[in-house]
Amino acid sequence: IQELKLLGLIHQINQWAIHSRWVNCLTTKHFFLVLFIMLIFGSSYPVNKLALNTSLPPMLAGSLRMFILFIFLIPFCKFKIPDRKYFLPLISFSLTMGFGVIFFLNLSLSKATLVAPIIIGAQLAIPFAILVSSIFLGEKVSTKQWILILISFFGIFLIGYDPNLKGEIYALFLCGISAFFYGIANVLSRYIKEVDVKFSNMIMGLTGFITILIFSIFTEGNTINHLKDIDINTWFLLLHNGVTVSVIAHTSLFYLYKFYSVNKVMPFYSLFPIFGLILTFLIFGEIPSLLSAIGGTIVIISVYQLQKIR
Repeated sequence: IQELKLLGLIHQINQWAIHSRWVNCLTTKHFFLVLFIMLIFGSSYPVNKLALNTSLPPMLAGSLRMFILFIFLIPFCKFKIPDRKYFLPLISFSLTMGFGVIFFLNLSLSKATLVAPIIIGAQLAIPFAILVSSIFLGEKVSTKQWILILISFFGIFLIGYDPNLKGEIYALFLCGISAFFYGIANVLSRYIKEVDVKFSNMIMGLTGFITILIFSIFTEGNTINHLKDIDINTWFLLLHNGVTVSVIAHTSLFYLYKFYSVNKVMPFYSLFPIFGLILTFLIFGEIPSLLSAIGGTIVIISVYQLQKIR
């Protein structure tokens, strides 16, 4: 749901569909479609890690992901300059999402030797979004929400306290920064709801591409050589996250909202970290320790409950 909100799709759901009688349960076709969507979302982290395990530097990889998104959206955009009142929030959204989220997420994955803790840590984006909304929009945070937020952070604390993950603390910290930027981007996206979603995400892709590329050139260096060294398999991995995850999966999820209420589909969203953990096990053979499993379960359940409240 938070991903969908960032793309500005929620508010575009047909009003007739919103007020019509909802189907009581998902059809078999739609049930497998939503499972497939969550599988794609879950695949983003291990696939990203596979790309970073090559000679491709993390900043350059993030820049290329944004470039792919930008290029893919160009043919579908109507180049109409939005009202001036949207300039600042659009630029701010593009910087927080296109740069902040992707930049620190890729850095965290590059520093991590294990992907599973990063998948769990990224779930803090929802608690952060609620906190940022409370601070900047004055939205009231209920007692239940505060309790769930504290519980989710406690789950991350348990993961960080795991003696088997002492070398992952810095990666978790970077992941937390990425999640924090995601929360800010979620709030900023509300100020650009009237801007065409394809245009706003094209600008976000362009902004992320340029800003991360600048950092890559000055800190990672040898940009041209790194680009020449990218093989076809790595390009497919980048295309997966740039197109399959960022565009196709989100569009398919929006398709389901034409038939079902938000509360009917939203519980499935909690499956994406589970799919991510399963894929991480299948690809990298990662088996979380008991303490990490308990902490991860606490985070997923508390975030799931927060999504139900929102």
